[in-house]
Amino acid sequence: MRILHTMLRVGNLQRAINFYTQVMGMQLLRTTDRPEQKYSLAFLGYGSNPDHTELELTYNYGVEQYELGTAYGHIAIEVPNAQAACEKIAAVGGRVTRPAGPVQGGNTVIAFVVDPDGYKIELIERAC
Repeated sequence: MRILHTMLRVGNLQRAINFYTQVMGMQLLRTTDRPEQKYSLAFLGYGSNPDHTELELTYNYGVEQYELGTAYGHIAIEVPNAQAACEKIAAVGGRVTRPAGPVQGGNTVIAFVVDPDGYKIELIERAC
């Protein structure tokens, strides 16, 4: 077994696609529009299945905002240099909410950014 994708509901599909492609460096892999069912999908990633896990963005027609709830945590993305990733993300309009630095009680360097819908993304520094 392995994880194929994770899905996030977004209030504006193009805004979310722009963030994940232009700010986070993902590729738009494919889209699907289902007007009769009133939703659209976009799949993004750093590669496609079966070699990579994908991110599925779901836009339900007419829903511009969601309550994120208290159970959701974050998406984690491996980066070779968290500080450099934060600088690049901030330079293109992304919002860094926790600068790069060691995790509390450990040595792993992490940072957090947030997407336009409020979803948190953890950047974990590892030699890629």
